[in-house]
Amino acid sequence: MTDVRLLSAPLILLRALAASAILLASGALHAQALPPGVRLGMSAEELQAALPAAERVHRPQRLGGGLVGSWRAAPVEMAGLLFEPTFFFAASELRRVEYAASAQSAPDAGAAAFASLVQWGRGVFGNELASRDPGSAYAAWVSGDTDVYVQQLSDPRRASVRLVYKARQLRDGSEL
Repeated sequence: MTDVRLLSAPLILLRALAASAILLASGALHAQALPPGVRLGMSAEELQAALPAAERVHRPQRLGGGLVGSWRAAPVEMAGLLFEPTFFFAASELRRVEYAASAQSAPDAGAAAFASLVQWGRGVFGNELASRDPGSAYAAWVSGDTDVYVQQLSDPRRASVRLVYKARQLRDGSEL
């Protein structure tokens, strides 16, 4: 009888650990997904309806292609860092959602957070296209009409990690 209990105790522990891992993973997956009701292509009014707490940015960030980071939402904790979401519009449509976190105070300059987000991306989108240079790492996926990427900058003065969803833009070779 003792042998059966000794064998079942590790099995129970293993099942509990597996259940905990599934719960943690599902929480992590939810954190990296776009907020509920938010989709690329929506208008600013639709974004406000989906995220009533979103606020206009006083000094919008401007990117190429006419993208303007004009809306922000509350910071979100992911992979041990606090990410600030910014919503970029062009031609009155949401074209990019960027989660950015400073990793200055992280002892590894955000390497663990980057690795965690890459693992999440593999689970959701499959294998990534990746590159690594001194001071930066990058992993990207394509999901339908959306490009998703994670980037880590590990410069000692400005270490950061970003997760970006952006509308896929296909270009004709003659445009390059």
